[in-house]
Amino acid sequence: MAASQFRMLRSSVPGVEAVVATSGHRFGRHTHEQFGIGLIFSGAQKSLSGRGMVEAEAGDLITVNPNEVHDGAPIGEARSWSILYFDPVVMDGLAREVTQGGTSRSEIPRPVIEDSLLAERFRTLFSAVTGDEERMRCEELLLSVIADAMRETAIQEAPAPTPRSIVYARSMIDADPAAEISLADLARESGLSRFQVLRTFARVTGFTPHAYLVQARVHLARRLIVSGAPLAEVAFESGFADQSHMTRAFVSRYGLTPGAYARGHS
Repeated sequence: MAASQFRMLRSSVPGVEAVVATSGHRFGRHTHEQFGIGLIFSGAQKSLSGRGMVEAEAGDLITVNPNEVHDGAPIGEARSWSILYFDPVVMDGLAREVTQGGTSRSEIPRPVIEDSLLAERFRTLFSAVTGDEERMRCEELLLSVIADAMRETAIQEAPAPTPRSIVYARSMIDADPAAEISLADLARESGLSRFQVLRTFARVTGFTPHAYLVQARVHLARRLIVSGAPLAEVAFESGFADQSHMTRAFVSRYGLTPGAYARGHS
């Protein structure tokens, strides 16, 4: 397997993060709190998305929406990509502009976009965001790329409502990811048996309750790192046993160590 190399680059645009990577790593199921738009520039990958299994190769754009369960594995030894992550408030503002106020909910409809012209504009945008390009040029590129990435929004059936029992169980985790929570606690909260919680939670969310809890802790850790908290404090406040435990969870999902992520925001 090829060695993994992940670098977080300094971004000139508030609310936008930039990462470049080469990796043969197989990512397990995870989520981001941000939107992601990236470009594969060598190799290929296959991945589960919120819109089914997809494959992407060099020259394709890849996307992810906030809290969309996905994974990723190379086709072959490795793949290389660059990606921009957008805070939802940033993406919502851009989406309202490009639709002239015609959307109340931002969503990128296509997990893989085959468009050579858009790919070239994204490459230019990535260079502008991570370089010394003038602010107006960055704004032009951002609006142009987002407009095309969001076009042709698929008309989909409304998702089935989440069972109230799982809403209660998930809310218990979301309210305090750092807390010690057992399957029995979730069962009492939801009114189900432990096995019913395990089975239904996984079917509805795509995660077992424990996997969801760890992911929620990683999200909390990411926010604390952005706020400037020391890493040892972040690990404690996020509910991890120690800093090394937090690092393993962070790297397994995002490729970056918490330290590298913190340096990208310093």
